[in-house]
Amino acid sequence: MRQNVWIWNHYATNMFFDLAGRHYWFAENLIKEGYKPTIFCASTNHFSDNHIDTKRDKFYTDSVNDIPFVFVNTPEYKGNGKKRVVNMISFYRGLFKTAKEYAELNGKPDVILASSVHPLTLVAGIKIAKKFGVPCICEVRDLWPESIVAYGSLKRNSMMAKLLYQGEKWIYRKANSVIMTWEGGSQYIKNQGWGKHIDLNKVKHISNGVVIDSFDKNSKENQTEDADLNDKNYKNLVYAGSIRKVNNLGLLLDTAKIIQQKDQQVRFLIYGSGDEKEMLENRCKEEGINNVTFKGRVEKRMIPAILKKAYVNILHNSSTPLDKYGQSQNKFFEYLAAGRCVIQTYTTGYSILDKYTCGVSASKQNPEEVAKIILEICREDEKANEMGRNARQVAYDFDFKKLTAKLIEIIENA
Repeated sequence: MRQNVWIWNHYATNMFFDLAGRHYWFAENLIKEGYKPTIFCASTNHFSDNHIDTKRDKFYTDSVNDIPFVFVNTPEYKGNGKKRVVNMISFYRGLFKTAKEYAELNGKPDVILASSVHPLTLVAGIKIAKKFGVPCICEVRDLWPESIVAYGSLKRNSMMAKLLYQGEKWIYRKANSVIMTWEGGSQYIKNQGWGKHIDLNKVKHISNGVVIDSFDKNSKENQTEDADLNDKNYKNLVYAGSIRKVNNLGLLLDTAKIIQQKDQQVRFLIYGSGDEKEMLENRCKEEGINNVTFKGRVEKRMIPAILKKAYVNILHNSSTPLDKYGQSQNKFFEYLAAGRCVIQTYTTGYSILDKYTCGVSASKQNPEEVAKIILEICREDEKANEMGRNARQVAYDFDFKKLTAKLIEIIENA
């Protein structure tokens, strides 16, 4: 057994405070199976101002629920500017010193699981694992630079993109094992023309998922008194998430305009906050869109009960060419656990909705097509209910107990 598992995720700091998240749940389940995981992350918290004070040391250690955390000293920043890049480089450099000192105090790891978002964590994982003489598993949760290119922030043929692609290829070659959160990860590597240079047998798939016991507990203990949600005179379509430009909620408003001309019983309840919320609310007033209600931000613990009370749940964001490789949004698996039909406003490859008949996807991401599939589902209550039952059943395949079993198999065979 490769007992000592070091998990590296620059942005896992919030998991220490939230007692939740992919690597927290992996660690939780690894402990139950006799492993000794340790999570390494930055002292800065990307998601809030709740940072860790390392007292100017290279790193600071703490634990929560028997899960040790190592916080690498990194400079504070806000936003996505140059200071964030400096923070990334600082974390990368800090890992080398931290790993050496931590190993001297606590023993070296048996395996390193280095997880993106950014690739520097993976590079550090490969180099430091080599020094320790142990395997490195690289987990890719965001494709750099492909995702940046897909969103138009970087030109594919630019010098920076070419360098990042070469670095990405190097990571796949050097890693002992590669985990991708999309089912089509191997196909992505083939499409990049790297199939002859990288052993595709070492490319594995572990999606994001859900802790069903916690989801159900929250849904019972954190009920919300929401008159709109509880009103059975309407078929409530719930969207839960950010309200920013990248989420493109304007498309849902365009869809709602079409629907209100055809079915007054169908309405949208939008839970979340973001810098476009006020603009979209004003648009509803100006254009007479009366079947959309912005409910504001709610605490995460309230979301399960809200999702369970929806008629259907809406999975929506701006579609990109990366969707052909599959999907793995965290909230998608919460939608499945809620046991309600899922309506997706775009298509993906390796579709879970199609495979398990637990929802429907729009063939094109435009208001007319999205309105069409919503109206079709809302006219067929039994079909919607059956898809909801299927969604709940398939959610068990993505419970973190099962996902951790997949991880253990990769750890032991890396």
